[in-house]
Amino acid sequence: MSSLVLTPEAERETRPIFERVAHVIPAVEWPVHAPYVAAINRLKRERNAVILAHNYQVPEIFHTVADIVGDSLALAMQAAKTEADVIVLCGVHFMAETAKLVNPDKTVLVPDLKAGCSLADSITAADVRLLRERYPGVPVATYVNTSAEVKAESDICVTSGNAVKIVEALGVPRVIFLPDEYLAKYVASQTNVEIIAWKGHCEVHERFTGEQLRAFREGDPTLQILAHPECPPDVLAEADYVGSTHGMANYVGTLSAQAKAPRVVMITECSMADNVAGLYPNVDFVRPCNLCPHMKRNTLPKILHSLETMEYEVTVDPAIAERARRAVDRMLELSSGIRA
Repeated sequence: MSSLVLTPEAERETRPIFERVAHVIPAVEWPVHAPYVAAINRLKRERNAVILAHNYQVPEIFHTVADIVGDSLALAMQAAKTEADVIVLCGVHFMAETAKLVNPDKTVLVPDLKAGCSLADSITAADVRLLRERYPGVPVATYVNTSAEVKAESDICVTSGNAVKIVEALGVPRVIFLPDEYLAKYVASQTNVEIIAWKGHCEVHERFTGEQLRAFREGDPTLQILAHPECPPDVLAEADYVGSTHGMANYVGTLSAQAKAPRVVMITECSMADNVAGLYPNVDFVRPCNLCPHMKRNTLPKILHSLETMEYEVTVDPAIAERARRAVDRMLELSSGIRA
């Protein structure tokens, strides 16, 4: 994969983009990014392609080449609506599988096949079948951070943003909730439904501690702490707001509208704060940094390579896809009312 150099043509094409993102991406970095941004945007038009980028992508992807950005639910919902022939998913592998499930006739690409997920790796389809044997008749609600094989064994999918409402909408006294233990505990704290949990953890969020947050607040008692529900319970107990990345971004928007916006710390993956800061430059962010190594496998050169070579295509076995799609579709049907 050879490096590109900035040509006068690419500089002209990308100048309006840089002017829009100059407060997020340092000027010294732009000559490195700009030739890739120009080439990617040209290839998108030629291939009728769309780039979906998760909130955890680096700013040079999130703000310059992505057509649709958001959390896993937003990406799934928008993937279902796109008229593009090609979808490039800048996130992790399970997200690309979900995009393929709701777009079976489209080409779905990932820039790096090794962009996985500790949560998705924590459970298998065989594990779900064993849980069904142990708890006969209890519905299985599965976090979207799972493989298509696991989704296929589930009754419905959920995200961190809709999990509580979907669990309650099932109208049953007990639910098997997979695979994130901490998200399951959070859901259990918000509902009277009995939650049967698994022991999966996100390698990014599990590293935060309540002690860290108390230290932040000691330094600034006015600090607003926003935490993702994949964090341990002692972290959530210290937070002013608990929610999905979509919810966090909206909450920062509310804070931004105040006469004097408070300082904010977002207890989630590093790049989330970078990208939200780009939307609300008047908010001062404290930035504890836990990187997701899988999300960071996506780069501008890899995206360009993906569009040039049409690699790496994500496919799902049709028999598995049909069953997994039902769980995703059921989530999307319920979420259309929940997200409004």
